[in-house]
Amino acid sequence: MRRLALIAVKLAVSVALLCVAMSGLNFAAIGERLSQLDLGWIVAAFMVALLQVPLVAMRWRRVAAACGAELPLHEALRFNLIAVFFNQVLPSTVGGDAARIWLLARFGAGWSKATYSVLIDRFVGVLVLSATVTAGLYWSFQLIQNPVGRIALLIVGLGSLTAAAVFLVSANWTWFRDWRPTRHLAKMSAVARDVLFSRVSGASVAAISLLVHMLTAVLAWSLARAVAAPLELWHAFLLVLPVMLIATVPISIAGWGVRESALVLAFSYAGLPESDGLIVSVLLGAAMIAVGIVGGAVWLLSPESPRLTTAWTLTTPGPER
Repeated sequence: MRRLALIAVKLAVSVALLCVAMSGLNFAAIGERLSQLDLGWIVAAFMVALLQVPLVAMRWRRVAAACGAELPLHEALRFNLIAVFFNQVLPSTVGGDAARIWLLARFGAGWSKATYSVLIDRFVGVLVLSATVTAGLYWSFQLIQNPVGRIALLIVGLGSLTAAAVFLVSANWTWFRDWRPTRHLAKMSAVARDVLFSRVSGASVAAISLLVHMLTAVLAWSLARAVAAPLELWHAFLLVLPVMLIATVPISIAGWGVRESALVLAFSYAGLPESDGLIVSVLLGAAMIAVGIVGGAVWLLSPESPRLTTAWTLTTPGPER
């Protein structure tokens, strides 16, 4: 019952934020943009989105190795494609992470190592995204003159980066290591530091993460070109990446609503048409769904699919009697 209530709340948040994002928009302008849809740019955008999957697989493989879990590259790629599918079909932005944990644990890594590897991989991605957003604040302030928008960028960038830094140093706190509710977090903090500051994996993990985020901006720019929206590539870097950082907060269904409302607001602060922000955001979600369809096909052909379906079904409460 509690899980169903949480799903209902997230659905309500998604619907409410989508309504806010669409309120007051020029739907005639949206229709005109969509009528100019360029399939060539759509295909290019899909290829960019698809390219991110093996990059994340490479990063996760390095993190898993630091956690003591050996993961062949082809299995990491397969697991990540399946995870993209579950990110779209499960009512959470972390549904794919749960699938990755289950798949890696069943592969032989065990639940502890699998959980650590996925959570640390997620943390590394968010950390590099936070650092990227913060590093771009100087140029963001040149684009966004609105004081509210500037304050929001500071909070998003510096706030998330500060939280990540606190997590990295938390392994040094004796009480944090010894207190039962936080001792696993302390262990993950120690492993995350080993990954990030390792001479072997640190630079490659950070570089892969940065490339993934850069491709997200390129993806948004490609989708804007597909509908002839006036979004420059450097606009995409400065506007889309902070929105993607906000969308990592799991308060809606697969990020829907959060991403749309935030990007509409970002476009308005930058003096760009708000309707274009909505179009680009929805197309970003559609691109993820398209990659998720590929992941769904991989999952259906995988030997784990019946067991994974059963595992999800058994943990999902049925109707009360």
